[in-house]
Order: sequence, then C-alpha cells, then structure tokens
Amino acid sequence: RVPVGRPAACRRRAMHRRPLLALAALLPGLRAAGAGGPAEPSVANGGLPPPDLPFPDPPSESVIGPTLASSVNRWPKKRHALRKDAPNVLLILNDDSGYGHPDTFGGPVHTPSLSRVAAAGVAYNRFHTSAVCSPSRASLLTGRNPHSVGAGQITELASGFPGYTGRIPKSAATVAKVLSEYGYDTAAFGKWHNTPVDDLFRTGPFDQYPTGLGFRYFYGFMAAATSQWEPRLYENTNAIEPPRTPEEGYHLTEDLADQAVQFIRNNRALTPDRPFFMYFAPGGTHGPHHIAGAWADKYKGKFDAGWEALR
Repeated sequence: RVPVGRPAACRRRAMHRRPLLALAALLPGLRAAGAGGPAEPSVANGGLPPPDLPFPDPPSESVIGPTLASSVNRWPKKRHALRKDAPNVLLILNDDSGYGHPDTFGGPVHTPSLSRVAAAGVAYNRFHTSAVCSPSRASLLTGRNPHSVGAGQITELASGFPGYTGRIPKSAATVAKVLSEYGYDTAAFGKWHNTPVDDLFRTGPFDQYPTGLGFRYFYGFMAAATSQWEPRLYENTNAIEPPRTPEEGYHLTEDLADQAVQFIRNNRALTPDRPFFMYFAPGGTHGPHHIAGAWADKYKGKFDAGWEALR
C-alpha cells in the first residue's frame, strides 16, 4: 500500500509494480532490463525484474565525427529481457462454465483433454469471479479488482460513475501488455467484451481494442455473444466476414482453434526466439448454444433428470 501523502508519481510506480511482481512469480523467464544486461534479476529489487515499463531506449553506440568518413555507424545491441527458457503461455477462458460441468471435476460433460492437462499440473478449487463477462475478463487480464479497472459492469451498461466506465485505465496494464514489453509475441482469440460500445466504429478509437491493450493480434468477436454459425468477427480492428458458410461446414470454435494454431506456427517459423502468450476465449459454451447434431447426440437423454438432480 502507498500512503496518500506520497507524490502521485510514486503512487503510479507502485501501481505498475503489482502486476510485474505477480508475473515474476509465475514466469521465471523474465530477467533484468537493459541491453545485454545480466541474466539474473536485480538483487536490489528483491530478485525480481525492475518495475518500470516501458524500458528506456538503449543509447546509441555510433560514433559521430566531424565528417561522414570519420563517423562510425553501429546499431545498438538487441535487448534480451527474457531468458532462453522463458515459457510459452496459453490462457484459456471458457465462458459460463464451472467446476460442475466437466467430468474432470465430477461433472457430466466428457472432457478428456482437460483431464490430461489437470493430471499433469495443479488444479485449484477456488476462483474469484464477478459473475458476469466484462468484469471477470478485465480482472483476469489485469490482475486487479474489476471496479479498479472501470469494469464494474458489462460494457453495454457502462456509465460515468467511477469503476463503471467500461474503460481499462492507462494506469493498469494487462498481462499481455507487460509480457509484450519483455519481448513476448501476444495474441487473443475468441470473445473479447472489454471494448466500450462507443468505440466500435471503423474509425475507432482503438486504444480499448485488444491490439491497444497489449495483444499484437486479435481474431474473434467484440460483443457478449455471437452466432457460432455466422459470427460477427473482427481481425485486429477490422470487421470481417467468416471464411466459410455453415453449409460449407463452418463453426466458430473450430475456426478459432485453426487461427490459434496458425499463429503458433507463424511464431515458431518467423520468430522462434520469442515465446508467445495466447489468450484463448471461445464462446461456444455461452448462448446462443449452437452445436452440431453429432456432438449433441452423444448426450441424448443424459440431462433428462433435470438441473436439480444433476446438481
């Protein structure tokens, strides 16, 4: 906590420090700043990366003489703010789903892939949720209480009251923004629902779009819900049409997966030295519930006992 009497600059610096402290605990690949700096974090900073972002521009190493012939052009050394073992990070958010759904935690829906992931890692049984879309997403991406990042309500119901503006303030960086400053390649796929509806125009402004909040690439939808057969899609800041029709076998969840796989392939092929952070948030478990008959038929009769019995 920062005393109220301290200068505003000190308070801002402390606010920027919090997400970095959490990231340092989660991602040991972060290292100290500075072009060609030491691989280990600063001892003076408690073994953590420095709290101030963005990093300052490296000084020029060129020699400027009285003439061009006597001058020497040298490009600054490339800054390496990540260790070579910095991990790739995949953050998956399933909409309107809880512990009671997958059979991984005793639910009725068969989720073998999720079960394999859980068996290989750690599963937690407590999760703070604000019960609605925009606040939970803003809180997850910033590591802060939703009211402190203007997300006390869904963006469609934003107001001028403090904590309810629907705009993530500049004082609160997303995890994608922080990691991109360290050199991560970042992308978001699926449902966003954190851009004010007043900004959803061809001319922007775009600072509250995913690409304005730390994600280099975005492919998905901006609203609370969309058709899984004929979705209203965005690529970065541009509204686009789906690549195929339902008659051609199109389904949004599969499209999102294909786009995410392509992003990973591009990252590995073009920038293998850059780890990636991917936020994957499909909308298939949120209404409208559009599912192919072959998948629905697998559960025919399984829910006939009703919600109370299953619960």
